[in-house]
Amino acid sequence: MIGWYIHHQGAGHLQQLRTISNHLVSPVTAFSSLKRPTWWRGEWIELPSDAPADPSADATAGGALHWAPRHHPGVRRRGAAIAAWIDRARPRLFVTDVSVEVTLLARLLGVPVVVVAMRGSRTDRAHAAAYDVAHALLAPWPGTLASTSWPSRWLAKTWHVGAFSAFDGRTPSSPPETPPRRVLVVMGSGGATVTAATLDRARSATPGWEWRAAGVTSSLSRPALWRALCHAHVVITHAGQNAVAEVAAARRPAIVVAQPRPHDEQVDTARTLHRAGIAMGRTSWPAASRLPGLLDLAALQDADRWREWAPGDGAVRAARELDHLAGTFQSGSVCGQR
Repeated sequence: MIGWYIHHQGAGHLQQLRTISNHLVSPVTAFSSLKRPTWWRGEWIELPSDAPADPSADATAGGALHWAPRHHPGVRRRGAAIAAWIDRARPRLFVTDVSVEVTLLARLLGVPVVVVAMRGSRTDRAHAAAYDVAHALLAPWPGTLASTSWPSRWLAKTWHVGAFSAFDGRTPSSPPETPPRRVLVVMGSGGATVTAATLDRARSATPGWEWRAAGVTSSLSRPALWRALCHAHVVITHAGQNAVAEVAAARRPAIVVAQPRPHDEQVDTARTLHRAGIAMGRTSWPAASRLPGLLDLAALQDADRWREWAPGDGAVRAARELDHLAGTFQSGSVCGQR
């Protein structure tokens, strides 16, 4: 049995659970303040909200944690629900995606923890504590593009499985050769600086390009998003792990625009992809006057370079590691890190 915590912010954490769990043999019980998705078939324990908090509640415990406001009933009930389940179910393993506090709680109760890692600066006290106590770190990016800011003790226990998405295994189609050229903008539910007015200015500045957006003024179903990705000559996406992995699966030329996130997660991803020559990375939305030239350059990229970032079997590799680890702990031995 594996316990799995899913953070409520954005859609990527939930999508990672869905993608990996499709390949797992071990049963999973999920924990989140999100409502149970219709597609989930296992046990789902909905946790009470841990917000809002009184500004005087010392939510970070003096900087040692990320979110543990004093005397908060939601925080208390969340921890109690997880602890009660661990005592009842005796899981072999707990996955956190993501929470420093849940990581520490599970490990304090004697359960080995795998932390789904995120890029960016993670050397603050709270992250360091969680990453240090983790049995393993699951990194949805390749080892060739490992985080340069991580200490060797973290890298030694990291599973660099490569990026993965629900679109892995599909064969991308090519966009139409007839005009107009198409650009697809993908922005996430975790907050974006791109607005409808931003897109209006972009359209006006780029005659000859047809613009479509997902996540700005409207959303697309999963099948519609895949078709839109495959039909785009260039994709402009935010730098969230799941969105980047979906663009990678479609093997489309891309401009990756980082959105503001804690610990500069998306800035790190965008810069890494740019340095590796996989995509054009930007730390902010380009000025409208620069878009014609950027789109022309982006369209010339070798989109097959995405194979380095997302080889296509990342979720399978992650599930294999988790199943192996859960089975190893069940037999009482210790899994060597790979």
